[in-house]
Amino acid sequence: MTTPTIDELAAGCHSLVLRLPGAADPQHLLSGAMPGPVRVWQTPVPAGADEPLARDRRRAESLRPIHQDGPPLRAVALNYLDGTTDLVLVAVRAVIPPAALRRIARLLLDGSGDSLPAWPTATRPGLAHRGRLDWGLGDPRLHGVVGSARIDLTALGGRAEQLLVPAIALAVSRYGGGDRTELGVLDLSDGTGEHLGAHPLDEHPQGSIADFLRRFDQAPVAPHEPPPVGVVLSPAFEEGSYTACLAPVLPLTIQLDRGSSRADCRFDQGIVDASIARQFCAHVAHLAEQLANSAAQRPLSELELLPHTERAAVLRVGGAGDAAPVRGRIDRAFEEMAAKQPQAVALLAGEEQLTYRQLDERADAVAAGLRALDVAPGSRIGVCLERDAELVVTLLGVLKADCAYVPMDPRYPEQRLGFTARNAGMPVIITSAPNFPAVPGTRLLTPGELTRLAADPTPAGARADEGGEDPAYVIYTSGSTGTPKGVVVPHRNVLALLQATTGDLALGPDDTWTLFHSSAFDFSVWEIWGCLLTGGRLVVVPYWTTRDTEEFYTLLAEQRVTVLNQTPSAFAQLIRTDQHVRRDLALRLVVFGGEPLDVRMLAPWFTRHPATDCRVVNMFGITETTVHVTAQTVTPHEVVTGSRSVGRALPGWSVSIRDAQGRVLPPGPAGEIYVGGAGVAGEYLGQPELTGQRFILDEATGERIYRSGDKGRLHLDGRLDHLGRLDNQVKIRGHRIELDEIRTVLLGAPQVTAAAVVVNRDQPDDPASSRIDAYVVLEAAGDRALVLAHAKAMLPDYMTPATLTQVTGIPLTINGKPDTAQLPDPRTAPADDPIDTPEPATSSIADTVLRIWSKQLNTPVSLQDNFFTLGGNSLLVVRVLAEMRAQNLPKISPKQFYSHSTAAQFTEFVQQLTEANQ
Repeated sequence: MTTPTIDELAAGCHSLVLRLPGAADPQHLLSGAMPGPVRVWQTPVPAGADEPLARDRRRAESLRPIHQDGPPLRAVALNYLDGTTDLVLVAVRAVIPPAALRRIARLLLDGSGDSLPAWPTATRPGLAHRGRLDWGLGDPRLHGVVGSARIDLTALGGRAEQLLVPAIALAVSRYGGGDRTELGVLDLSDGTGEHLGAHPLDEHPQGSIADFLRRFDQAPVAPHEPPPVGVVLSPAFEEGSYTACLAPVLPLTIQLDRGSSRADCRFDQGIVDASIARQFCAHVAHLAEQLANSAAQRPLSELELLPHTERAAVLRVGGAGDAAPVRGRIDRAFEEMAAKQPQAVALLAGEEQLTYRQLDERADAVAAGLRALDVAPGSRIGVCLERDAELVVTLLGVLKADCAYVPMDPRYPEQRLGFTARNAGMPVIITSAPNFPAVPGTRLLTPGELTRLAADPTPAGARADEGGEDPAYVIYTSGSTGTPKGVVVPHRNVLALLQATTGDLALGPDDTWTLFHSSAFDFSVWEIWGCLLTGGRLVVVPYWTTRDTEEFYTLLAEQRVTVLNQTPSAFAQLIRTDQHVRRDLALRLVVFGGEPLDVRMLAPWFTRHPATDCRVVNMFGITETTVHVTAQTVTPHEVVTGSRSVGRALPGWSVSIRDAQGRVLPPGPAGEIYVGGAGVAGEYLGQPELTGQRFILDEATGERIYRSGDKGRLHLDGRLDHLGRLDNQVKIRGHRIELDEIRTVLLGAPQVTAAAVVVNRDQPDDPASSRIDAYVVLEAAGDRALVLAHAKAMLPDYMTPATLTQVTGIPLTINGKPDTAQLPDPRTAPADDPIDTPEPATSSIADTVLRIWSKQLNTPVSLQDNFFTLGGNSLLVVRVLAEMRAQNLPKISPKQFYSHSTAAQFTEFVQQLTEANQ
């Protein structure tokens, strides 16, 4: 048995403070009535009984627990200067329960108590609260420090005892998101109990108040493990001041004395922040009053956790009400910048360089070509071009023609390209892709063909909508049903984004940005217009350079890029390159977006690039709310603490956390992130029903807001924690599981640099065959067995991955996000049985290539095998090429690798390069 902690000992003790009669001799009375020797410690207190010093000493003595090996009762007489004496009795509840403590008190006060029998031999396990409370937001540095708060129940009259437990249970349910939870109950009111029970509960939306209250007529059941929140029902002690538990039995414990109109809340500040605890207590009181004053048949769901004034205050903390109207158009804003600095370089793409004036003029020619086709203003124009200067020119030209651009990546499957073209109803698609699928009623033109149609390349006059309400672009995102959906974003949203960020991020003409991402990914909106509308220089990164980390790193150094935008998955590769290439970079700002950031990955980056030289900003955002919503500057402090904060809402944006019924939640509890303000998009193109479900009119603010489907929690200061997708929850054999939680645990294991978690089924039609498969990227000294041991130590059995496969990289989609569909089949061999590839008998190039491929793919490879068929991906390509260079083989680009993807082809190609270099 483990030795109880001081907190556990204190939770298992209770105390009673008695004001003794003047002539009483506590030592004599106790010695004659106790079954064992009891010493009364005499302590002089240099103050009167009612002075602060005396009160502090009484409190300290009444909260000091009994040592594990000490006697079950301690008695301390506090002798004050005014001649009065308080006797502080502290006892182990399991040995001396409340009824026995009352007998001792009566013996001391009036001699009426009976002598006690021999001390029971009950064990003293104490009560542990080693769990956690996700919404508590406590400071781990304060673990063991007890805080207190009070709940005033006078408004309930004589119903306080009847309604307190249901009110706490309802508050716990609302704070916990309405999922099935438990409320701990330690009932000491009969004077003998020491059994922690629990009320299992969840809030049924259709249930009535009467139905809910009836559940608490049943006795609590034994909990599977101690719940995080509980109530202690203690007997009323007329004899003195009674404390049922010297420390919280559970992380947040509310004590109610029978007959009292006031409840005391005590909590561990390492788990529950004091402000959150006071807030919770206020909500308990508010719910209790509603339970008391509402009709029994009123739906329970109508009871409000937050009073109206507090709800408004919480919304203001999240930024509601700060949106100032923004007017204007992207193309007009660019023209103003071009007029201001016509000769400044706007765009660099390989050998091609365009000034602001040249870019403006070439875009005018695109617009004129569209007008020559009699394309109606407001039309949606498809743009499917490689990342080059022509892409940016075309996007700007479409806007100048009063149309909205619909970007499509040339590498998307033909089926997706065709669906997008048909769904958007495009009259024209500007593309250089030779195999773009034909779409009835849609003209396919190359950029050159379009501009040759231009009869008058001069700018058009007044635009149809100078206010910016017209759509600027439609970007298609993945749908939950697998069908892409088009998000329609107006001009003014993009200008509002720049207005909200330019000052804070100090964006301006001295900056050089990269266009790294696909135009079909909304990060490109930020990269292109964030740069060009603030006067910067935009360096277009060719597709194959984005796949070659070393080549991209070289571009950053040579072009003196100052502003870099990356997904965390892509930046992880850049960090590794920076560690061994170590070139001088000009970066002053790195912006993360597109996916959740695990800040711990940044530790090596800050070693070489102090936060004072290069600011790192994590921005949470959604396509439907115009790229970015919040911003959090990340420093080494956030790395050390493992912060999940994505910061406060941008000026003009707002965030709030809502429960499953759309009710506003206070800071602390997790729920769905709702976004309002200047960035909310117009609609899902051609999907009015889905638009109505996700873009809603908020009754609380009267504004249009977007239901993100992301899980988050708000801090008291308005910062937002992003906790993953709500739809990333799975259910396996009755257990609800958050895959992001498993991934976070794996990332916390030694030597793990990246991780992914998926659920697979051995038999698609049999849910019982579901299993959790995990993938990890390890440093050179990493050991899969240690990672699995770490996971087993951190996770319950039902959340521990069934397989743990080591990979050399997590594959990425074209947008730089993890592509779980490209993960290899899980290795079902024991985690500590790596593939052992025997050393070849010769040192030929073929042997070397096969050995490297086998190592990176974690499976034997023959000359007939295709790298990508065996589970290879873009990250593994980079690893293979890096290892080849380390073995003095010729430098090969990723593009060349993709063109020679079988081992035989690749070996022959390497042999040819080797001979050519000799």
